[in-house]
Amino acid sequence: MSPNPPTFPPLVRALNLTKHYQRGREQVVALNQATFEVAEGEFVAIVGPSGAGKTTLLNLLGCLDVPSSGTLSLAGEPVHRLTERARTRWRRQHLGFVFQHFSLIPTLTVAENVALPAVFARRGAAARVDELVQRVGLAARRDHRPDQLSGGEMQRTAIARALINQPRLLLADEPTGNLDTATGAAIIALFQELNAAGLTIIAVTHNPALAAAATRQLHLHDGRILAPTAAPV
Repeated sequence: MSPNPPTFPPLVRALNLTKHYQRGREQVVALNQATFEVAEGEFVAIVGPSGAGKTTLLNLLGCLDVPSSGTLSLAGEPVHRLTERARTRWRRQHLGFVFQHFSLIPTLTVAENVALPAVFARRGAAARVDELVQRVGLAARRDHRPDQLSGGEMQRTAIARALINQPRLLLADEPTGNLDTATGAAIIALFQELNAAGLTIIAVTHNPALAAAATRQLHLHDGRILAPTAAPV
């Protein structure tokens, strides 16, 4: 047996990641040479003031956009080189998304909303839907539609939906932004439970409680990463 344990590449590796947009004659640099890594199993909060580049970074990590320069590898795949079609396929297979505004389909039930990504990926999902609805505490609400749910229940539905295809990485954009303090705390506790089970989570947030619950923070300011710091114990 080797005296040195095997080393594994990080789940996320960004090198000089830059994104700029053209606004009339002005070039806006939304993200400026961001370099960082996220290991499998981490829970990372991306924090910073409005306009710092947090959502831009999340869009790049989610393969919803491509960098202007720099490189981005997810699970060893150089996703910055992929075509749009290949990025879409990779996103469906490996990533889960949770949004501030829930983004549920109003005409579908909880169970149908949860199953939707699996339908798009052409995967059988009945048993997985049952498992996830139970896991997020919505078994009694599985046949209800979004307008019959509280904000917390809608976000739990969105989290279950994000997990349906068993993603390697869960990305969350202000997941507690539309929730009251108590409901937000319950969602944070659910994130911690998922992370403790091995799921890698990256969350953009202005919520100090969510940032403190993460194992590490990335601080963005004017498109630059200032310093990653450990969350308070």
